[in-house]
Amino acid sequence: MWIYAVYQPVALFSLKPAMATSSGGKTLLCPTPFALKMALLDAALRTQGLAAGERLWPLIRDMRLQIALPSHIVVINTFTKIVRPKKGGSSDDNGSGLLTPLGNTIAYREYVNYSGQFALALQPVQSKAAPSSIIDLLTQINYFGKRGGFVQLMQPPKVYDNDDLPSDQKWVMLTEDQPAFQASGTLQMLDDCGSKLSFEQVNIYSSKRITLGKDRLLRHIVLPYRLERSSRGFSMYTQIAMP
Repeated sequence: MWIYAVYQPVALFSLKPAMATSSGGKTLLCPTPFALKMALLDAALRTQGLAAGERLWPLIRDMRLQIALPSHIVVINTFTKIVRPKKGGSSDDNGSGLLTPLGNTIAYREYVNYSGQFALALQPVQSKAAPSSIIDLLTQINYFGKRGGFVQLMQPPKVYDNDDLPSDQKWVMLTEDQPAFQASGTLQMLDDCGSKLSFEQVNIYSSKRITLGKDRLLRHIVLPYRLERSSRGFSMYTQIAMP
């Protein structure tokens, strides 16, 4: 059983790899399994409360995910001014007599523009799981990745009782190793939830830490896209045939 949902991006998408720094780092071309599952958990907590979010977390954590992206992806490159804490502590930079703990600096940023809609397919590992609970959460999601990457659900999610997802879309499995991939594709390091990642660890109000490589796994996924053209300000990727 697969739960199928289609989204239309209404803003630029951005999501840095798990190992990127705050001042730099290239964006990923698509949401990661970890980001998708966090979006579902966020929807559960906002709409159903803490108890429901904790109850649904094992179902969300272990879910299989596939994604089908549009034919073209454009990555926009830019530099922007950000504010961050000063390494040497508070100081008076303007001679005003006021000590400020924050200072201005320049950071590199990338933003992704999709040429059209993208689709998600979710499969609960628990055979007795009711699809209605996941469908309700999919209707409550309004952004993926970095906050501000807004999306619009285009139609009510559908349930496929077998693996016959729409054949006109190129599906990429995000939560498992790829048995075959296109050598000329684009490699992405996408993070996912470990099998023992607890609700306490993903709870932002808990002090329990998440260990990269154990609780938060990195998966090497080759997307069926090649670099078509690029310049100082952008890079355009085109979808290629899958093996």
